[in-house]
Amino acid sequence: MELRISRVALDEILSAAAASPGAEICGLLFGRTSARGVVVTGLRPCANVAANPRDSFEVDPAALIAAHRAARAGGPALVGHYHSHPGGSPDPSARDAAAAEPGGYWIIAGGGTLRAWYADGRQADGRGRFRAVTIVEADNR
Repeated sequence: MELRISRVALDEILSAAAASPGAEICGLLFGRTSARGVVVTGLRPCANVAANPRDSFEVDPAALIAAHRAARAGGPALVGHYHSHPGGSPDPSARDAAAAEPGGYWIIAGGGTLRAWYADGRQADGRGRFRAVTIVEADNR
C-alpha cells in the first residue's frame, strides 16, 4: 500500500511542523484512490483546536464539515489528514490510535521526517490501529 504525494506537499507539511515546535500542526489530505493506495492531490492546513495542542491535535470541525460538503458537491475526496509530533517520532501515539477511525490515511511529521499510515482498525502490528504505508513522491499536485 502506498501514498503518492508531491515533494511540494511533503515539504509544506515539514515546513509547517518545523515552524511550530511547541504545538502540533494539522491539516486535511485530499485525493483519489488508486490500485495501490491513494494519490494525494491537495492538502489544506487547518487550525488545531485541541485543548492541549502541545501533545494532541483536533482538526477544526468547521474545516472537516466544509471538506465533506465540498466532496459531496463534486469536489475532491477527503482521504485523510496530517499532523505533527513536536519533539517526537513520526509514529502513531496511543492517543492517535484511540482517535483513529478505520479507512483514513495519516501523515505524521516528527523529528524532521514524515511517515504515512493507514488506519485499518486492527491491532496486529503493535502500532495500534495503523498499518505503515510507503510514501511515493509523485508530480500530482
